[in-house]
Amino acid sequence: MALRSLGTTGLQIPALVFGGNVFGWTVDEKQSFSLLDALFERGFTAIDTADVYSAWAPGNKGGESETIIGKWLAAHPGARDKVTLFTKVGADLREPGKKGLSARWIAQAVEDSLRRLQTDYIDLYFSHWPDNDTPYEETLGAYEKLLKAGKIRAVGASNLNAEQLAESLKVADAKGLPRYQVLQPEYNLYDRSGFEGALQNLTVRENIGVVTYYSLASGFLSGKYRSEKDLSQSQRGQGIAKYLNPRGFAIVDALETIAAKHNVKPAEVALAWLINQPGVTAPIASATNIAHVESFVTAVALNLSADELATLTKAGD
Repeated sequence: MALRSLGTTGLQIPALVFGGNVFGWTVDEKQSFSLLDALFERGFTAIDTADVYSAWAPGNKGGESETIIGKWLAAHPGARDKVTLFTKVGADLREPGKKGLSARWIAQAVEDSLRRLQTDYIDLYFSHWPDNDTPYEETLGAYEKLLKAGKIRAVGASNLNAEQLAESLKVADAKGLPRYQVLQPEYNLYDRSGFEGALQNLTVRENIGVVTYYSLASGFLSGKYRSEKDLSQSQRGQGIAKYLNPRGFAIVDALETIAAKHNVKPAEVALAWLINQPGVTAPIASATNIAHVESFVTAVALNLSADELATLTKAGD
């Protein structure tokens, strides 16, 4: 599978990253192993997770996704060197002191993640959410120590706006600290305003890699959801309700029309659109069965014309 350079990290990744948020939530450990096997066999070697995944599921406390990935790595000697592993710090783990981007918490959280992942290094470590209580200098200084110790190989940030990302780069350059090399924003055919414009322009200008989350708008862009009654199909159903409007339906109509021309699925077209957007290195997408993994293969190989890309973009304007 062709690989793409991820900003200035030196990492080479496929044009699609697997989202491990489903592990320990909608996918149990056995099925998670099957999915990881299928992904690995097909060349999808970049895996995204976080210390908080999947704390929202009943009975969970966070760390479940990392733990499953760690068990899979332990069961597959030699796989670690071929996998590009992303994880994150900063989300609220609902225990005293276990949130944010302080140097103290980063130093502890990285050790917790390394233990769960059963590895001695993380390829790409993200600040999960902005932390207004901690200066960028402190956070980036903590990452500098981890980089020098070899515990992480690159740093990224999720959910920063253009102003925040620009300020972080300014501080890094002024203090001689590591820059954020990758951004993980919410971005898909429907949710575009948070990334397009100043933030997208900044990532292109500064050669910051971009891996998008909610790439299929929680599954809405699959075309499966056309009414309120359809929402019961998914545990994410209530999060999809906001897309059930004329603009959302216009986007899905365009996806279905183009999908029919290529004999593929709307979700595959939606991912292909993202893969072709300026500055985007790879969308993140999750799967709960092997058929979804096969769809990833189709999406990465799908060639959309300039007219088709424009039609999809216009549908959401």
